[in-house]
Amino acid sequence: MEREFTNAQRAEVLTAALPYIRNYRGKLVVIKYGGNAMVNEELKQQVMEDIVLLWLIGVKVVLIHGGGPEISATMSKMGKQAQFIDGLRVTDKETIDIVQMVLAGKVNKDLVNLLQMKGGHAIGLSGLDGGILEAVTRDEKLGFVGDITKVRTQPITDILEKNYIPVISTIASDRQGNTYNINGDTAAAAIAGALNAERLIMMTDIAGILMDKDDPSTLIPSISVSEAKALYANGVISGGMIPKVDCCIDALEKGVENVCIMDGRIPHSILMELLTNEGAGTMVTKG
Repeated sequence: MEREFTNAQRAEVLTAALPYIRNYRGKLVVIKYGGNAMVNEELKQQVMEDIVLLWLIGVKVVLIHGGGPEISATMSKMGKQAQFIDGLRVTDKETIDIVQMVLAGKVNKDLVNLLQMKGGHAIGLSGLDGGILEAVTRDEKLGFVGDITKVRTQPITDILEKNYIPVISTIASDRQGNTYNINGDTAAAAIAGALNAERLIMMTDIAGILMDKDDPSTLIPSISVSEAKALYANGVISGGMIPKVDCCIDALEKGVENVCIMDGRIPHSILMELLTNEGAGTMVTKG
C-alpha cells in the first residue's frame, strides 16, 4: 500500500535533503549497476528515477552497467551453453560477439531509453567508443576476457560537459582490434579512478560487508582499507565479496574519494546513500 504524505511532510523531506544536495551538486558520481536491481523491472524503474533525480539537482552521474543474465539468456536462445571459471565467463569468439551485441546493443540502449523516459538526457557508449577502455588478455583459458590497461576519459567528460548522462557498457579493445569482455566491477573502479570521482557506488545483491555473511543485521556501515584487509585475514570478507572489495580498494588507490557497496534490491537505495545521514550499505574509505 502506497504511503500518503502531507504537503508539510514532503517539504520537510526536501529541506532535510538540502545539505546533501548542496554537497553533491557539481560532483561526479559513478554508479555500477547490475545484479537483481537490473533484472527486476520495478527496481530498474526506481534506479533510473534515482539517477535522473540526481542529474536534475546537478550531480554528474556516470552509469556503468553489466548484463550477465541477458547474455546468458541470449546464448541459451542461440543454443550455446554459458561456462564460468572462478566466476568469470569463458568467452570464445562466438561468445564475445554475443556479449558485444547484448551489452553495447540491447541492454545499453534500453537503459538510455528508460532514462530519457524518466526525463533525463542520456547517451549510450561502450568501452570501444573513443577507445575508452583498452585491455589485454587476462588468461588464455578464459578467451576474450580482458584486464584494463588504459582508460581514456575524454569521450566521457565531453558528454558530461554537454549535460548528458553517459551510460557505458563494459567491453574493451586491444591495439590489434580484438574485443574483450570486462568484469563490470573492475571497469567501474578503473573508470571512476580515471575520472577522480567523488563517489563510486557498487550495487550488489547483498546488504554490504557483513560480520556474519548470513546475518544482514551485522552490516558494517563504514570500513577503512586497512580494516578491510584485516577482515580478509580472518575470513570475514570471503568468496564473492573478495573481488568486490578489491575493486573498492583499487578505486580508492586510483583517486576516488570514497566507495559504497550497497544492496541494489532496496528501493531508492542510491538516494538513501547520497541524500540521507544514515546512508545505505558499507562505505569503504582510505582511512
